[in-house]
Amino acid sequence: MEKRKEIIRDLTTGSVPRTLFTFSLPLFLSGLLQMVYNMVDMIVVGNFVGTEGLSAVSIGGEVLMLITFVAMGFSNAGQILISRYVGAKRTDLVGEMVGTLFTLLEGLAVVIMVIFLFTYRDIIAWLNTPNEIWEYTRQYCITCIWGVVFIYGYNLVSAILRGMGDSKHPFMFIAIASVINVVLDILFVGPMGMGPRGAALATVIGQAVSFFFALRLLYKNRAQIHFDFHPRHFRIGKNVFRNLMSLGIPMVIQSAAITFSMLFVNSYINTYGTVAVAVTGIARKLENMIGVVSQAISSAGGAMVSQALGARKTERVPKIVGHAMWIVAIPAAVFAVITLFRPEWLFGLFSQDDEVMNMAITYIPIAMIQYLGCVLRPPNFALINGSGNSKLNLSVALLDGIFTRIGLSLLLGVVLGLGIRGFWYGNALSGLVPFLIGTAYLFSGRWKTFRGKNQVVLEEKEDLAD
Repeated sequence: MEKRKEIIRDLTTGSVPRTLFTFSLPLFLSGLLQMVYNMVDMIVVGNFVGTEGLSAVSIGGEVLMLITFVAMGFSNAGQILISRYVGAKRTDLVGEMVGTLFTLLEGLAVVIMVIFLFTYRDIIAWLNTPNEIWEYTRQYCITCIWGVVFIYGYNLVSAILRGMGDSKHPFMFIAIASVINVVLDILFVGPMGMGPRGAALATVIGQAVSFFFALRLLYKNRAQIHFDFHPRHFRIGKNVFRNLMSLGIPMVIQSAAITFSMLFVNSYINTYGTVAVAVTGIARKLENMIGVVSQAISSAGGAMVSQALGARKTERVPKIVGHAMWIVAIPAAVFAVITLFRPEWLFGLFSQDDEVMNMAITYIPIAMIQYLGCVLRPPNFALINGSGNSKLNLSVALLDGIFTRIGLSLLLGVVLGLGIRGFWYGNALSGLVPFLIGTAYLFSGRWKTFRGKNQVVLEEKEDLAD
């Protein structure tokens, strides 16, 4: 019984702010560590290789985003559905979802790896990669592509654990990966002189180790999740596959729309030269600093909303949304003050190049908008994703990723002639779209009566049991 409490946790009881904080804290620490070891790549390469290496890692990171958007979409969907099944006490469906996620995501990982091995050169060219960093970018990308199976594996196992209310173990696994990544980054890029390839290899090895540790935990607790790792149980489960597709495809489209729109905008930014690429990469990392808090709250809030709706405790949902916002606002305010009053220290972590520093200072107003978006987005994503409203998810994806980000960027950057700052502003302003849609959805109250296919299945089974 004690082991069961460690891996499956009820999020529908107790104080909302306390539950949200305690559940999201390990998620935040996990995201913080992941952000740190992603930053380490840029910091180490920037200091050992220089601006060219820093720019190559920045573009390589964009390609890695393109590789992983499928994993992020289906993993998030799987987490929400597992939370719903846990809230409804349907552990048999939890086991079926575990097997389905493994087969689907690892199968997709192999397919995507093969596709990218044949197309990564074209993708690098499409991003308008400057000639002077082409080879460094190629080295980083090809190394990451070979590790995509481990990256997908870690994402799916972490989603399974978080869906069960266990945010502690994913934090432990990412801590292991972070230590490995930092040590290997310094070793590979420094004394061994492997450049960006070494940074990518360190990341892949860290993800692989995390995946195997997480896999071992699931195997030890296989009885609790009704999944014994027998080969026949890795088949696609007909009882959960339709639900996963119904929620997962819009989430994949959402991830894809945001990823492709960012790549599209960055393809214009990259034409401004190596310094612009480096500053944009640094800006992305700064956004990720507060973004780790946002992602933790969004993930925790989504799981809590999903469990609350599964247990039919709708009165908890508005409380979750409200508390999620102020929890994120506190660290966002701290980051805003540091960015405003100590920008030279913040940007100097990545590069001491005078040109990079001068351009980075002009990014400060855009950073303020991005921090605001990081505060406003998580509560609304928690509500939309947690309720399982796939159509609304798709609307957010199209408006945020396609129409707003690309439209505003082209309007400000090209039509109004603001140049690189226009593209920066367009990207930052698009991040406010989920807040507008999510707030309208919250006050409409339609999430209370929303009955997606997943909820219909659960209710039918409950009626039969009665």
